[in-house]
Amino acid sequence: MNTQKKIEVNELPIRLGQLLKFANLVQDGFEAKIRIQHGEILLNGEIECQRGKKIIDGDIITFNEEEYLIVKDK
Repeated sequence: MNTQKKIEVNELPIRLGQLLKFANLVQDGFEAKIRIQHGEILLNGEIECQRGKKIIDGDIITFNEEEYLIVKDK
């Protein structure tokens, strides 16, 4: 696994599906939904299957073998 990247978000919490779109990890909400339903997203090391799961400061998302640290933009 490569080094952890940061995703800075202005307003937290943010829903998982929205975060994937915001960070340009998926093209649209439909792709986010499919990837989440297929168990392709890890939240803090656990498979997350809820598109509406609230993501907070310090959470770690793993997608396509990349880790992303979620941080509140100041």
